[in-house]
Amino acid sequence: MKIELLYFDGCPSYQALRPKLEALLAREGIEDEIELRQVETSEAAEDERFLGSPTLRIDGEDVDPGAAARSDFGMKCRLYRSAEGTAGVPPEDWIAEAIQRRKRQT
Repeated sequence: MKIELLYFDGCPSYQALRPKLEALLAREGIEDEIELRQVETSEAAEDERFLGSPTLRIDGEDVDPGAAARSDFGMKCRLYRSAEGTAGVPPEDWIAEAIQRRKRQT
């Protein structure tokens, strides 16, 4: 499983996400490495379809269920809106659901 954590240095939220992600992966029995990918320019943000920091992708798919419909790419701190409220990191259930989808497809 390819696990990508995209970020830029101006936003610290990816640092808050990483230990939560590591714990969730351990609970799921996933030993694959988390690939940290720094996005450095607006052009790179467009090329990467980077919706802000942090962006978490499992096998190339953003864990945010609504991400595919968005086009507001750029160098910004990302906010995740869910039933739990608004946060700087994706809800744990979104991550778990993305992992489960990938497990079912393999």
